[in-house]
Amino acid sequence: MSKETYGTQQRAANTLFKPFESEKLQLSNRIVMAPMTRSRSPGGVPGPDVAAYYRRRAENGVGLIVTEGTIIDHPAGTGDPNIPLFHGEASLEGWAKVVSEVHEAGGKIVPQLWHVGMTRQNGSLPNPEAPSVGPSGLTLTGEKTNEPLSAEEIESIVEAFGRAAGEAKRLGFDGIELHGAHGYLIDQFFWEQTNRRDDEYGGDLVSRTKFAADIVRACRRATGEDFPIILRISQWKAGFYDAKLAKTPEELEQFLAPLVEAGVDIFHCSTRRFWEPEFPGSDLNLAGWVKKLTGKPTITVGSVGLDAEFGGAFRGQNSDVSDIGELIERLEQEQFDLVAVGRSLLADPHWAAKIRDGRFDELQTFKAESLRTLY
Repeated sequence: MSKETYGTQQRAANTLFKPFESEKLQLSNRIVMAPMTRSRSPGGVPGPDVAAYYRRRAENGVGLIVTEGTIIDHPAGTGDPNIPLFHGEASLEGWAKVVSEVHEAGGKIVPQLWHVGMTRQNGSLPNPEAPSVGPSGLTLTGEKTNEPLSAEEIESIVEAFGRAAGEAKRLGFDGIELHGAHGYLIDQFFWEQTNRRDDEYGGDLVSRTKFAADIVRACRRATGEDFPIILRISQWKAGFYDAKLAKTPEELEQFLAPLVEAGVDIFHCSTRRFWEPEFPGSDLNLAGWVKKLTGKPTITVGSVGLDAEFGGAFRGQNSDVSDIGELIERLEQEQFDLVAVGRSLLADPHWAAKIRDGRFDELQTFKAESLRTLY
């Protein structure tokens, strides 16, 4: 091993395994398991295999686990009967066992609370009778297929998010993450392509944050002041990778301000490639800009440790291991605080331990078949 290679490995271990402390969350290191849909919970109930899947990551040094998206109490929350629910006695008992396993292994875990909105097709299981819902009844392509949500329906969904947050605290989770990215329901309110409302939930970019801000406040009421609330955001949407909520840093600052005021503690800033700059004239990525503009801790994500972005995995594309030197440099510069790792951890539960112990030669390539297995 060359001195240069050894030095990089030491920096990686020292930087990624530096403890993280914020006002409401303390972690042993900077590695976060990214939320990844697995569809391995028949009837919406996570079983012992799911609990063991998360436990293995905690045992191997992941600082914080963000679960796969879990569905709030709304009949059109998902179009997949194998995605776990976050309501109902059986599903919540399953999640209680997940929390117990992760904590027993020394880890920390938050559920990602999710509603897919208009990405769901009408007639989908598990509730085919329920129409899909969104701010304006528009699909991501702008096609009107359903009626807009009424103010009363919006209020009921906000309350459902709040109830889920309260259950998360009751079950012993270490916080929550709200899925406000990738073109799902919360993000459909953010995006002008899918939000054409002319009431208080529509209008300009700042006005379109009201739905998310109301959800954050409902979650805060249900959990108290000391419970961490993470919000996942993205510029891109599924199938619309060039989409932008904010086209300039100034617009991004305006967008973030109501969310900070509502009570977001940490922003999880989803990009497809963490190294890509968000705006011209700066090498800061989205997480870097959000931290700079809000002062809040941020999580970066996007092809960490791999040479191809995640979309290829769904087309059967494998990804080779790539150098994380630039990631470490940015983390050392405090451009962001935490690093979410997706496919590398999906394929290899020992990924964090290998980084910690300098076993870089044991890092595994990502194979698309990993999507079908709970390693």
